[in-house]
Amino acid sequence: MAKKTKNSGNKMWGGRFASAPDAIMQKINASIDFDWHLYRQDIAASKAHAEMLAKQGIIGADDARKIIHGLDTILSEIGSGKFKFKRELEDIHMNVESRLAELIGPAAGRLHTARSRNDQVATDFRLWVRDRIDDIYALLGDYQQALAEKALKYADIVMPGFTHLQTAQPVTFGHHLLAYVEMAARDRGRFADAQSRLNDSPLGAAALAGTSFPIDREMTADALDFDGPMRNSLDAVSDRDFVMESLAAASIASVHLSRFAEEIVIWTSPLVGLVKLSDKFTTGSSIMPQKRNPDAAELVRAKVGRIMGAMNAMMIVMKGLPLAYQKDMQEDKEGTIEAFNALALSIDAMTGMVGDMEPDVEKMRAAAGMGYSTATDLADWLVRTLKMPFREAHHVTGRIVAKASDKGIELHKLPLADMQAVEPKITKAVFDVLSVDRSVQSRVSFGGTAPKNVKAAAQKWLKRIEKERG
Repeated sequence: MAKKTKNSGNKMWGGRFASAPDAIMQKINASIDFDWHLYRQDIAASKAHAEMLAKQGIIGADDARKIIHGLDTILSEIGSGKFKFKRELEDIHMNVESRLAELIGPAAGRLHTARSRNDQVATDFRLWVRDRIDDIYALLGDYQQALAEKALKYADIVMPGFTHLQTAQPVTFGHHLLAYVEMAARDRGRFADAQSRLNDSPLGAAALAGTSFPIDREMTADALDFDGPMRNSLDAVSDRDFVMESLAAASIASVHLSRFAEEIVIWTSPLVGLVKLSDKFTTGSSIMPQKRNPDAAELVRAKVGRIMGAMNAMMIVMKGLPLAYQKDMQEDKEGTIEAFNALALSIDAMTGMVGDMEPDVEKMRAAAGMGYSTATDLADWLVRTLKMPFREAHHVTGRIVAKASDKGIELHKLPLADMQAVEPKITKAVFDVLSVDRSVQSRVSFGGTAPKNVKAAAQKWLKRIEKERG
């Protein structure tokens, strides 16, 4: 059975309590095992709050100086690994405040004037998520750059394009890679949008109703680089939209990474062999010495489960909560921290694999011509040259493909006489469009796979990324 501790109630909040909580209560209630990650944000917000309290005459200037000096000392201690976190103090806020009292004495008790742990944690976590979005945004930029550089290098290398994982039409390897650049751009946009909406300060909302002290919420919001204070104290302490929205953006980004990881797994299989990864991003087998496993890609593909799981868990936590703060919200951090860490690692791994992978040019070209991939080019030629309605051209092309299939030969090797047996007006000029190279060169429409399009798009992206970095 769990035992009660013998000491008195928690000195930070236990005035009403005659005895300490049960050991299991302490265990379930504590969040310091994961919310210690918020220490920089917690100290920054406390410094801003102390400076505001002093300016407003709510605490003395000397006490404020002691508090800020003590907080700087704690920041240094945590950063150097000298700080000892205590589970009995529950969370990062109480751990910092308790150490502050040890360092500066009674003045530490003035720091919590006109605030609550409710607005404190809401502020800290907004700051943490905002900082992590900056990190993810930068990592996605690195990923985009790696993709665009590889796309530019292989802008004219032909490969099969797929629908239903069946050969559809020839595309270029560069064009395929640029599709993921576009996805990453949307991911960055979602994170930027989420960050813009979270950038209001809860600090000063106190427990839920605001405070009777003459605080200056604009001052603390400005000190912490928020756009301004949140307008409703109830909403300020109970809102976790910013967590759900950021995790939604993270989930979509992870899905995009997973899709590309899946393609890498397929492409590197000996049965396909379109791409090779070096020893840097593959592993061997404990029993089969010939194996080269794409484990990095497989792990990226798997980590989407953690990230989407965190989003689902957060939504489930929030769905039934009345206003205002509830202890359930303590569950917002652990999964979110893990999700952002998993996403950052996944982006890093994908960036590394993009830089490392090399296409097998000849295999790609050969695969691009399989499955009668230039059949659409034949249909287009019939429309363009013979002025045939597309539906009729589609039917004629299907019959010609059937002849090639019956003979077991590729479309561009089918004799002209066989084509003319289906449509007498076809001339030898048709062979000009049946090669995979001519096929991709002809796709010059905006967003198409033509090499000149790919080169221009890759260069544009590289300039844009460089400009964003200043």
